[in-house]
Amino acid sequence: MGTIHLFRKPQRSFFGKLLQEFRLVAADRRSWKILAFGAVNVLCTGFLLMWCSSTNSIALTAYTYLTIFDLFSLITCLISYWVMMRKPSPAYSFGFERLEVLAVFASTVLAQLGALFILKESAERFLEQPEIHTGRLLVGTFVALSFNLFTMLSIRNKPFAYVSEAASTSWLQEHVADLSRSLCGIIPGLSSIFLPRMNPFVLIDLAGAFALCITYMLIEINNYFAVDTASAIAIALMTFGTMYPMSVYSGKVLLQTTPPHVIGQLDKLIREVSTLDGVLEVRNEHFWTLGFGSLAGSVHVRIRRDANEQMVLAHVTNRLYTLVSTLTVQIFKDDWNRPALLSGPVAPNVLNFSDHHIIPMPLLKNTDDMTPVTSTPAKPSSPPPEFAFNTPGKNVSPVILLNTQTRPYGLGLNRGTPYSSVLSQGLAVPGVGAGQGLRPAFPHIPSRYGNNRTGQPRP
Repeated sequence: MGTIHLFRKPQRSFFGKLLQEFRLVAADRRSWKILAFGAVNVLCTGFLLMWCSSTNSIALTAYTYLTIFDLFSLITCLISYWVMMRKPSPAYSFGFERLEVLAVFASTVLAQLGALFILKESAERFLEQPEIHTGRLLVGTFVALSFNLFTMLSIRNKPFAYVSEAASTSWLQEHVADLSRSLCGIIPGLSSIFLPRMNPFVLIDLAGAFALCITYMLIEINNYFAVDTASAIAIALMTFGTMYPMSVYSGKVLLQTTPPHVIGQLDKLIREVSTLDGVLEVRNEHFWTLGFGSLAGSVHVRIRRDANEQMVLAHVTNRLYTLVSTLTVQIFKDDWNRPALLSGPVAPNVLNFSDHHIIPMPLLKNTDDMTPVTSTPAKPSSPPPEFAFNTPGKNVSPVILLNTQTRPYGLGLNRGTPYSSVLSQGLAVPGVGAGQGLRPAFPHIPSRYGNNRTGQPRP
């Protein structure tokens, strides 16, 4: 039945747990600044959406989506603070660092979906271009640009800062880098700003604002309304091209893949571990990215039977810990079980003779299953249980052979011993020697030369 708890507290709902964790984050003073920027972001986004509706500009709408992305980045920063406060639990033994990766992946994917929506709306506007009102177009552009730059430069967003440096460069960054090299050749002092590559978020904010300024001037001068749609497509393509490398990088982290830039270092460390004293083999190694900047891994190490486990474990951990922060090492000795001498019932007087040798014969295996370098069996097609070895020679019936100095009748039996008694002792081994085989004691079966009526063999 179990214990009856009369005054058990009711379990909290999902929103109750979420509110409890939010209070935990809000207790930190560092999060107050993020919460203040988040509130201002919501107000700014609301005004920008109203101005997008009044101006009928899809380019301003595409640029407003960058402000919505800033709100997602602020939420990611709050999640990063929450992860630093929480400790690993039995259910989440590796901690909660992957929530940062998940937040970055979700934010970048949502930004790309918004860019695809803008491309779809722009394709429809090319068929029937509406009139654009420029009364609040330029004001909305400068308001969005000021808030985006102020948010990016005022708050240190650790997850997005790491992803923007670790992910591959976008096509917009590559083109700007080419122009920056030419410009820095003329003015070397600008190399600290434009090289090696600009911040992708600051770059897309500046490029989007520049496209909206060109749109405003062309509409005011020539009433060329199609340029608004072209600017919206340009901003959407820049947004998609900037967010795509970040989503790919964070997606690979979620898939527990090994980072390409550390594969060479890991191979070098594994070779160093395999050459340590007492180490015979390093197998089942697996390394993956746990979070941004943290690498986890597990490895199995087979050592000699006379090696010190603690010493080998200390050396292996010392070598791999320089690169792998969360490491699990399993040490097991090379312990081969010896098979039993006999597997069947044998007469007790057989083991008393020194003229018999017990030779265990291992089963013949295919030569393809053996590793040519070592004597360890190769891995089968289906993975065996953990730390189980396909030991050759185990559970094999031994073969009883005779020495060259055996007595004429073998097995230490008298010449007058009947065959039926030999069979009852389990010693009927056919083909022991030339002319010394034991005949079966079945009188009702005729022999090679036949039987007479009295049951005696013919001469």
